[in-house]
Parts: sequence; C-alpha cells; structure tokens
Amino acid sequence: MVRSYYEQGTHIVLIDIGHSYRGLCEMVNGYYFCYEEKNPIQFNPFYLEEGDTLDTERKESIKTMILALWKKDDEHFTRSEYVAISDSIQLYYDYLSNNPELFPCFNSYYEFVQDHFTVKLKSENVKDKDFDIGNFLYVLRPYYGNGEFGFLLNAKKNLDLLHQRLIVFELDNISGHAVLLPIVTLIIMSVFVSKMRRLRGTRKMILIEEAWKAISKGGMAGYMRYLVKTVRKYFGETCFVSQEAEDVANNPIVKDAIINNSDCKILLDQTKYINKFDSVQQLLGLTDKEKTLILSLNKANDPSKKYKEVFISLGGTVSKVYRTEVSLEEYLCYTTEEKEKIKVQEYARKYGSIQKGIAMLAQDIRQGNIAA
Repeated sequence: MVRSYYEQGTHIVLIDIGHSYRGLCEMVNGYYFCYEEKNPIQFNPFYLEEGDTLDTERKESIKTMILALWKKDDEHFTRSEYVAISDSIQLYYDYLSNNPELFPCFNSYYEFVQDHFTVKLKSENVKDKDFDIGNFLYVLRPYYGNGEFGFLLNAKKNLDLLHQRLIVFELDNISGHAVLLPIVTLIIMSVFVSKMRRLRGTRKMILIEEAWKAISKGGMAGYMRYLVKTVRKYFGETCFVSQEAEDVANNPIVKDAIINNSDCKILLDQTKYINKFDSVQQLLGLTDKEKTLILSLNKANDPSKKYKEVFISLGGTVSKVYRTEVSLEEYLCYTTEEKEKIKVQEYARKYGSIQKGIAMLAQDIRQGNIAA
C-alpha cells in the first residue's frame, strides 16, 4: 500500500519499530532515520530549505523543542522564559543572515546564546528569576559539540525533509529512551505538520506502525488526536497499524480517537482470535456479515497460486475480501523474515545496489540455484 501511494506521488512519513521498511526505503532512495551506536539518528530543525523563511509555525516548533530540551515533563515554564527563548531564536536567525558563513544548527545557536544573547540579557538587566541563562546553557550543554547528545540536532545531510517523499523514522533502539524519544517525536511532528500545511494539492500520509505503543503518551498522544481530526482538511491521511487486537482495545488514545474517526479498516487473517473475535468486532464496530467475511480469510485459497487474502471496509458501506499477490521481486523487497532479509542484503552488496541484488536473487530462485 505504501509503495502504491508513493508511486502516485504521495508524501509519506512513516514511524516504525522493527526495520520493516528499510528495503522499500532504500529501493526508492528515501530517508531512513535510525539510531545506531556507530550511526546515531541525526536531525537539524534549525536548517531552512532554500526559499524557506522563519515563519510562525517553524519558530513555534523550534521553541517547543528547546523548551522540551530544557524542562522536564513535570516542569512548567514561565511567560518570561517563553519570551526570552522566542527572542533568542529570532535574533539567532537575524545573526545568521548577517553572517552567511555560519551553518544553521544547534551548535551555532548554542554559541550565539552563550556569546551574544547573554550580553543582551545583561544589558537589559534581565534577572535570573525571569530567565536563568546559566541554567539554560548548562542543561542544554549535552546537545552541543561533543556532548552526550551532540549528534542529535546538528545534521549536515538529509536536510530537505519537506520535499523528500518517503521518510522512515525507525524508533526501535530508542523506544524506551527517556531523553531521545520525546525530542525525536517532536521533530517528527514538525516534519509532518510542515508537509501537511505547506504542500498544497499534494496527498500526504503519516503511517504509524507498532511504534504507536511507544509514543501514544504525553505530548505525542495529543498530537495523534490532533492529526486524526485535522489531516483530512489538508488532503492527508493517518494510518495506524497493530498486530495485536488487545493493544488496540486497551489503549484509550487509539480506542477513543483513532477508531472512531477511521472510515477505512483493513484486517488480515484473524484465525488466532477466532474464539474471542466478538470483542474485536465490538471494538471496530463490525457487522455480523463483516465478521463472517473476516473469519473466512485464507480458508479456501487456490493452491496453485501464492497469495494472501485481506478484508477492507470503507465507511461501513462497502466491505469485501481481496486477494493480495505480489511478484517475487516485490516479495523480496517487502519481506521481514530475517533469513530472507539477510540474503537480500548479501546480494545487494554483491551486485552494488538493492535493485540489482533483488533482480539477481529472484533470477537464482526461479532457476532453482537457491531455495525459495
């Protein structure tokens, strides 16, 4: 489905846990953001694309991010602190325009605050109780230079997120990280909202895979509610994916906000829930006819063909079972089986690209040179 949307020109922001989309992302030269020790996840919220300006929305997203870096969830900021940060951002971009040799990133912002904004505060006799600049710089130091998280906000590549049509955020390695996860989710919010509001006439889709279990709390929960209610007005769609019905039923964010606003429901084989499907039926608001269709999935497949069946309900008015069959090449691109993924990667390295690797692997399988 993601591939079909992509081929139709849709801009897709995808949040995942489990590396399911690495092959597809590499195939279409998308941006794949993943945290690894040797290649940690990196962003640059301060970078403005060519022709872009520091509009109110961009300024607010940077301000929200800086406040999240500075204050804990249970700490409140004052009006004077909010105003000071707002001033620092505006003055920082004014400073950049007068010093074009400087690269916009958190490092140069931190240095500007330390060397120039501090002087301004002193000249205006701003008290620590109104804005404690020493505490501000101390708390934000880990994100500067060689600090513990100095890599996070100083990226110099993959900067044009507005015009990139497939962006995958893989959160597996930071799903339980108290510092990185909130900041990364804020940046994801900023990326998609920017696309949603600025790409007029272009379809946008945000797809939240199993990652919603890790991020459906705190500020992200409110964001998910906002997305579901707002995205349609901007020619956009929100998609949520889960493998466990209980997860959906036990999550009030999903149950109350998402399901009630979802006109399209797609279900795969539910055989393992056959004895407790009544709760799933009630949760999703399915009719008895739809229940019968869902429980019939893959029960009488044509043995001469390799496919799976899928149930799709559109607004509760059209409900059908469809056969999903892909080519061997597509299967190798989408597969999440570890052995198959390793073989695809092995062939990609051998033949220089994932496209050539998949083509040669499919050829070897068809010729019987390698087991399917």
